[in-house]
Amino acid sequence: MVKKGPLGKDFRDAFRGQRPGVSDGGWQHYTCSSTRRAKKNERDQEAVGKSRGGLTTKIHAAVDSLGNSVRLLLTAGQASEYGQANALIEDFGAEHVLADKGYDSDDFVQKITDMGAKAVIPPRKNRNDAREYDRELYKERNLVERLFQKLKHYRRIATRYERLGRNYQTMLYLGASMVWLA
Repeated sequence: MVKKGPLGKDFRDAFRGQRPGVSDGGWQHYTCSSTRRAKKNERDQEAVGKSRGGLTTKIHAAVDSLGNSVRLLLTAGQASEYGQANALIEDFGAEHVLADKGYDSDDFVQKITDMGAKAVIPPRKNRNDAREYDRELYKERNLVERLFQKLKHYRRIATRYERLGRNYQTMLYLGASMVWLA
């Protein structure tokens, strides 16, 4: 036979209501800035998004023909590539614009042709009308990948210690300037 005492079924029931204004026996609940949930505009400032790999940030880069960065943009990890595509090439003059399949959209290709450049972007698999592109010229896109590998040599950029996106972007600019000087 179970004895019904002051503890009852739940241990916390024995302490409820003994102190005025405290409903759970004096346990104090604090929230700190690292554990509280960020508001939407704060998340946008942080440029951090959720993806399968966890919390991530996506870096969009435009490089010149030598592989030096000319523009760096940050978005949340789950953001699409072509959302920043127009901002990457804005106010640039180029003969060719090389990009990966993530930037394949009709609007972006039209903007490139309106600039007087040729789009060298492989079409996606699900595209109904496969667009032709110069496969040999597309091989030069590895300059962007090499830039990212050079930036990853800087631990602070590779691991993203900064909470705010503007601070992280500043570190990206600093790392890119070091790549320019090397």
